Amino acid sequence: MLQINDSLQGRDFISIYDFTPEEIKYILEVGSEIKKLQKAGIKHHYLAGKTLGMIFQKASTRTRVAFEVGMYQLGGHALFLSPRDIQLGRGETIKDTALVLGRMLDGIMIRTFDHDEVVELAKWSAVPVINGLTDLLHPTQIIGDLMTIKEHKGELQGLKTAFIGDGNNVANSLLYGGARVGMDIVIASPSGFEPDKEVLARAQADAVQTGAKLWIVQDPQEAVAGADVVYTDVWASMGQEEEADEKEKQFLKYQVNSRLLSLAKPDAIVLHCLPAKRGKEITDEVMDGPQSEVFQEAENRLHAHKAIMAVTM
Repeated sequence: MLQINDSLQGRDFISIYDFTPEEIKYILEVGSEIKKLQKAGIKHHYLAGKTLGMIFQKASTRTRVAFEVGMYQLGGHALFLSPRDIQLGRGETIKDTALVLGRMLDGIMIRTFDHDEVVELAKWSAVPVINGLTDLLHPTQIIGDLMTIKEHKGELQGLKTAFIGDGNNVANSLLYGGARVGMDIVIASPSGFEPDKEVLARAQADAVQTGAKLWIVQDPQEAVAGADVVYTDVWASMGQEEEADEKEKQFLKYQVNSRLLSLAKPDAIVLHCLPAKRGKEITDEVMDGPQSEVFQEAENRLHAHKAIMAVTM
């Protein structure tokens, strides 16, 4: 059975930017091997007797199920903690919460709005903190995405991924991920909705080392032309519901449909991190079509999250 080395033990998983290309490659390899073990029905209790605390300030389907089921399959236990369940939702400081939970748990996963809360939690926690999503970054999603792309393309270096839509937390983390693995990333967003400028600058500086090209355009057709991967996400992220109607007007030409997809390579795959607003950012024809790997991508969240936990906890 796969042997997990201890090179990443005790490390927080807050941003892909915090890990070297070799470390990202290792996490992806562990995810692929763990997936094989799971499919073969072979037990892989790398975290036997360990407990993960899961703090959810934002609702979730895939993140919660992937971490909870993942911990069970790794031989450990996951504890769901909503704002109603812990004192963090009643005014206790992040510092105090971290100091307490770090003495009782073996790892903490947090899904919240403010990225600084995750950084603060990790600062005071004695155990690894995993970023399950913030408004700035969604690194665990990208590990699942990279796994999915590698499964279908056999490699990541030199591929072109076009992300169509809002320059949100997924787009930000995709820039970091592309820079780390040598994959070209082009983001097509309306003016004013581009990815975080600091994230882009840091990712572009990193990309020099791996040969990746990262750039931003406004024309989705320009972005998709010759792409190996076409990726989209909801136009209004969680917490932006009040902006949804206005954003929809500005994003109408950013729909991933069969006409737009036809500009990509014939063997291009389609990704969406879900949940999807069918008929908005993506059509049923594409999402349920032969090039869609959306649901394989969703499954790979389980294996990716297990890999992150196994190597850090």
